[in-house]
Amino acid sequence: MSLLFIIVIFLLGFVGSFVSGMVGIGGSIIKYPMLLYIPPLLGFVAFSAHEVSGISAVQVFFATIGGVWAYRKGGYLNGQLVLYMGGSILIGSFIGAYASNFFSEAGVNMVYALLATIAVVMMFVPKKGLDDQDLTRVTFSKPLASGLSFVVGIGSGIVGAAGAFILVPIMLVVLKIPTRMTIATSLAVTLISSIGATVGKVATGQVLYGPALIMIVASLIAAPIGAKAGQKVNTKLLQSILAVIILATAIQIWIQIFSG
Repeated sequence: MSLLFIIVIFLLGFVGSFVSGMVGIGGSIIKYPMLLYIPPLLGFVAFSAHEVSGISAVQVFFATIGGVWAYRKGGYLNGQLVLYMGGSILIGSFIGAYASNFFSEAGVNMVYALLATIAVVMMFVPKKGLDDQDLTRVTFSKPLASGLSFVVGIGSGIVGAAGAFILVPIMLVVLKIPTRMTIATSLAVTLISSIGATVGKVATGQVLYGPALIMIVASLIAAPIGAKAGQKVNTKLLQSILAVIILATAIQIWIQIFSG
């Protein structure tokens, strides 16, 4: 790997991890298209969709460790949500990651685009009074949380994204969890999900360890900084940032799919 290539991959990882830490996602929603499109634009060999998903799966694991550590205090982590959603998504993500080895390049991108599109729609559903709840009295449907996270795990395991970009709108819109609790808890659930996704990707030989290591270093530096910044930013602004990121990514992936 050339020095320029290392710098490019590091910067992609840093920017993506900072934003992911701030808005409570593992970062693959940002880094997936960045890794797919930016290296070839700069004259480097393009990564395949399988390679990008493999790098993303490993990177997300370390990015979420930094984010969860930054949110460990403050009362924003919901232990029951982590338990019910984390257990289901771990199983689903392993199944999806292993199954992804049998998908074509277009198939992986199609799953990613579908997940992003669903997330976009859900992010724009009105969420009135969501952040007026007492964080110590938040309730949710345990069967619904478990079922939805299992399905998300399968889809996200296929694309190596750990699923936080769709977990966040599900927690906000369906489970009615306050924004800051959603951001903190989704990082913890994503950490668990990334374990299953990483094991599946490694087992099927979809991980490029050099670029993955560079992304990991960038994540460990940038994710905690982003998480700290997220605790000081208005919750409405955080939701808007996340919605714009997901929308832009969904549009780009669909354009690629239909343009061939």
